[in-house]
Amino acid sequence: MTDETEPRKGMPSPRLHEKEFKRRFLGQFQDPAFDGLGTELQRIAAAAWDGYSNSRKSPRTRKAGVEFSDPDYDLAVDWIAAQDSIRVAQQQYEDSAAPARFLLINCSSRNEHTCPGEMSKSYRLAMLAREVFESESHTAVDILDLSRLTSEYGRRIHPCKACFSTSPALCHWPCSCYPNYSLGQTEDWMNEIYPLWVAAHGVMIITPVNWYQVTSPLKLMMDRLVCADGGNIDPTSTQGKDAKKAKKLELAGWDYHRHLKGRQFAVVVHGDAEGAEGVRRSLADWLTSMELCGTVGLDRYIGYWKPYAISHQELDADEAVQEEVRNVARALLEGVQAARSGKLVQPGAHLQAPRDK
Repeated sequence: MTDETEPRKGMPSPRLHEKEFKRRFLGQFQDPAFDGLGTELQRIAAAAWDGYSNSRKSPRTRKAGVEFSDPDYDLAVDWIAAQDSIRVAQQQYEDSAAPARFLLINCSSRNEHTCPGEMSKSYRLAMLAREVFESESHTAVDILDLSRLTSEYGRRIHPCKACFSTSPALCHWPCSCYPNYSLGQTEDWMNEIYPLWVAAHGVMIITPVNWYQVTSPLKLMMDRLVCADGGNIDPTSTQGKDAKKAKKLELAGWDYHRHLKGRQFAVVVHGDAEGAEGVRRSLADWLTSMELCGTVGLDRYIGYWKPYAISHQELDADEAVQEEVRNVARALLEGVQAARSGKLVQPGAHLQAPRDK
């Protein structure tokens, strides 16, 4: 009889031989400034190969401690630090005396400090929303500018590895897939982004349409937020990434805890010709599925079928869309204030869904 928890195997190995590994590793040092450091780089490459060949994903660890199911498990210090940041953020969120906190996300990848040479319209719209939030007393605004992925050194969001599809118990909150030092998958931004979402009472997403879809920076973040929707807070329960143990845990009964439940959200999507309505709907569906509460959504076209070269002039002239974005921010502000005061009733919020996933 087949064991239903036995992971399916059969894909070819991605492991590299030493020569190819070192070729790729040293390929990042093409600047002539490194030409006189050949001996040093070879030693560094040898050390990197040792970490890779021995699969030292998390070389710095400490014992998990009594709060975990396996206190003697060696947890990555990076993961422990990320969890601590999330706990602090949750305390901020729950502090009724603290300012109402808003997370304002610019999702365009366009940034004037790299190849496009010009700011994005999404950034300009985000600044309009920021003015609304900051005009109200006892508020705090965090700006998450995803264009930093394209313009800032070492800024990365690595792709989701889809642990959740093997089992939600294998998808840890926060994500434990990164950093992976043996594979060179480091400098992952998500450990800084998770606490921003957790601390926020209101989240406002402003994005353009890219090929009928959300932007690639936004999609990277969306996928990596899967651990906020049913993720496992105890990596020792699966001995790290033991897929079979995770499957057994899930089948024994899994609590799909929504780690971002109850936060308010608003979505602004703008396009130039097509796709804005579909993107706005998909974002609202995604956020609602994580049990955030939608306040308002807006999809508009700026410079409809006009040359891209004058798109900013089109935004200058479209004072109506500027005011609509301000109104979205005002509505989100009102929603957060009402929710925190207990005056906002979410119909059906007390009902238990018959199935989680």
